[in-house]
Amino acid sequence: MYQHFFQLFLQANQGKQHFACHSHHYWPDVTREATLAYWDDSARLVDDKWHHIFGTRIPHTQQLIADVLNLPTPEQIVFAPNTHEFVMRLLSCFDWRKPLRVLTTDSEFYSFQRQIKRLSEFETVAVEVIATEPFATFEQRFIAAAAAADYDMVFCSQVFFNSGYAIADLTDFVTQLAAATPAMLVIDGYHGFMALPTDLSAIAERIFYLSGSYKYAQGGEGCCFMAVPAGSEHRPLYTGWFAEFGTLAADKSALVLYSEDGYRFAGATMDFTALYRLEAALLLYKQQGITVGRIHRYVQQLQQHFLTLLAEQQHPLLHKDNLLLHNASHHGHFYTFRLDSSAQVAELAAFLKQHGIATDYRGDRLRFGFALYQNAESFNLSCLKSI
Repeated sequence: MYQHFFQLFLQANQGKQHFACHSHHYWPDVTREATLAYWDDSARLVDDKWHHIFGTRIPHTQQLIADVLNLPTPEQIVFAPNTHEFVMRLLSCFDWRKPLRVLTTDSEFYSFQRQIKRLSEFETVAVEVIATEPFATFEQRFIAAAAAADYDMVFCSQVFFNSGYAIADLTDFVTQLAAATPAMLVIDGYHGFMALPTDLSAIAERIFYLSGSYKYAQGGEGCCFMAVPAGSEHRPLYTGWFAEFGTLAADKSALVLYSEDGYRFAGATMDFTALYRLEAALLLYKQQGITVGRIHRYVQQLQQHFLTLLAEQQHPLLHKDNLLLHNASHHGHFYTFRLDSSAQVAELAAFLKQHGIATDYRGDRLRFGFALYQNAESFNLSCLKSI
């Protein structure tokens, strides 16, 4: 149905079934022209390209993202090469010489998990970690924890990368968090953006929302973004010249100046090829009327077909009982199977790869992702019958 948008990647990977979509999405063909467009703009404009990028490309991409997330102020969106930059920039808003208290979960992606673990080695940094399992009570337990102590930052994913568990009503979840704590609220939306229908209009003034183009937005690595609450007066210590791009020609004061919009959280010089790709992918879907709702429904159909096909194989390990989640309303765009050991998972993933089925795994969890470029009729899991 949608495969014609991805001909270049599909032709380059003939004979493969790509179920690692949640890790690395195929890119639509329009991203190739976008890559060349960045080169052409750089050759044509040279130093003047920054005015073109900041005056045209960035505002257009901000608007495309704002349309997807129903954000009221597109200028509050800032870009960086990766989410780790944003994590560090947010953390640098606090004085680490003073006590810093952070609430998070045991299922955050490495860009946050590793960094906060390292910072917790300082005596002044205290990190409270809430287990996501059991999933049925996670949201209530997390909100209760936020209310139980004075935190400076609360960091939580919209969809957890190691399970696929999704917060079904993000607005209600954030609203309850905001009522429970005055802390900085940060939502990692990387596995939610362009996968689950997400409306941030009611909570845009309260959260920092992180995501990027590497996964479901299908623009590839190198372009992440953060939606910053309007009126933010934070002054991140980790800051670059893009954070005052609009005032570079002005007389300098004794104070370090920051943009009055989301770009107060900007860094420094980056390669905007990825932003061109993201812009092209989002524009394609807007022009074709392919909303996140349509994408989500299509993926859910793929997931159901996959489970039906899998049941027919009667595999001793890959079956519905080993799925971590069964409630579609709390599920992202990948399935996670938990096996007995990491060695067992690695061996099965290697077997699948030998038979042209690309998956992805973390520890004792094997993940199967789903995407627009897949066709349910082409799914073939017959190799599992040979085990």
